[in-house]
Amino acid sequence: MNKTRIAVYPGTFDPITLGHEDIVRRAAYLFDEVIVAVAGSTGKNTLFSLDERVALAKNVFKASNIKVVGFSGLLMQFVQEQGAQMVIRGLRAASDFEYEFQLAGMNRKLYPQFETLFLTPSEQFMFISSSLVREVAVLGGDVHAFVSSTVEDAILQKLSK
Repeated sequence: MNKTRIAVYPGTFDPITLGHEDIVRRAAYLFDEVIVAVAGSTGKNTLFSLDERVALAKNVFKASNIKVVGFSGLLMQFVQEQGAQMVIRGLRAASDFEYEFQLAGMNRKLYPQFETLFLTPSEQFMFISSSLVREVAVLGGDVHAFVSSTVEDAILQKLSK
């Protein structure tokens, strides 16, 4: 009997970028199911609400083995509830590694049956982060090279209010 390989890719995704899309699509090739877990209760001051971020991610990902779910609380509890065995984390630069390494160790302590898989985005997406995209957009810059057209439209609509 084959076990379904389920991976969770957690994040705030405020907004979801082409770098996030790259990681998810590559992970979807490796796993039977990838759950894009949009974090709700974070200490971050988000541009989009949880519902808006979930809707944007659902619009971006239409592959049958990619599911988008909003969540709050402890990631490891969510991972267990989903029956996942793996958490996907993106690493853009060496500076990301130390924090992600600590997080992976803590998560393994909380849920020993799971693993963390680090993926690096394709080189054209290595410098993109949601916070930089938000900053460029707020300052009136063009973000179309960093996000999908749907996300760009949502950012422009949100900032015009």
